[in-house]
Amino acid sequence: MYTFPLLARRPIRSILPADVLQALDAIVKKGNTETAHRVKTLISLVFRYAVATSRVDSDVTRDLTGYLPNTQVKHQHALVRPEEVSQLLKDIHAYQGHFATSAALRISPLVFTRPGDTRQMLWEQVVFDKAQWELPSTKNGAPLIVPLSHQALAILKELEPVTAHRSRYVFPNARDAKRPMSNVAIKAALDRMGYGGKMTAHGFRAMARTLLQEELKYPVHLIEMQLAHRVADMHGRAYNRTEFIDDRKEMMQAWADYLDNLRHPPDSTH
Repeated sequence: MYTFPLLARRPIRSILPADVLQALDAIVKKGNTETAHRVKTLISLVFRYAVATSRVDSDVTRDLTGYLPNTQVKHQHALVRPEEVSQLLKDIHAYQGHFATSAALRISPLVFTRPGDTRQMLWEQVVFDKAQWELPSTKNGAPLIVPLSHQALAILKELEPVTAHRSRYVFPNARDAKRPMSNVAIKAALDRMGYGGKMTAHGFRAMARTLLQEELKYPVHLIEMQLAHRVADMHGRAYNRTEFIDDRKEMMQAWADYLDNLRHPPDSTH
């Protein structure tokens, strides 16, 4: 609906960034900024396949990075600029709250799963010897493997002797260990830290999606798969949870290291 009238019948080598921009602008002018971001992602996937099959030399959507209005900041309250994330991470690690809440706060940017999945994480889903968290089902109904970085594993190993013996939940409710952490616990902690209206539990996903693509230059399909969004191959078949697992492990470790560097820049004296 949005791209075929302008782009579908043209040789792909003839399509320039300005042509893609024309299609995206039409969507933004209708007030559908989020849709424009999704369409740009889909166009990027088409161009990446074209690059892989020697039909074009590059993905022209890369030249449009940062052009579209940032919907996440406005609607999902997410911090997506490195300097903002740096301060957020410092504040998270300095936060003095309930032990499980503090741990959930620290692991949220590392795994960037949906807040409901994070707070309902079960110890039986954490496979330490494989360094991964295996979710049987996410919001879209499909299973997901979350590779665990060294930093994420350290948080879980620190938490295990505190909560594993009394609850099946990694982050149990402070009042009733048979229940998971409250669905407002992370937001309340962020609000107490002064991030009300700036950052939410869901915002860690927008933060990871933006910085992984724009700063670390990871392929969109890897990021989307790790966000538990449905991603199809060139035949329209959805990738399963084990696709590109080695690439995703490398990405998740690089992401954790990047966050560490934001919190403690290499030239920092603290």
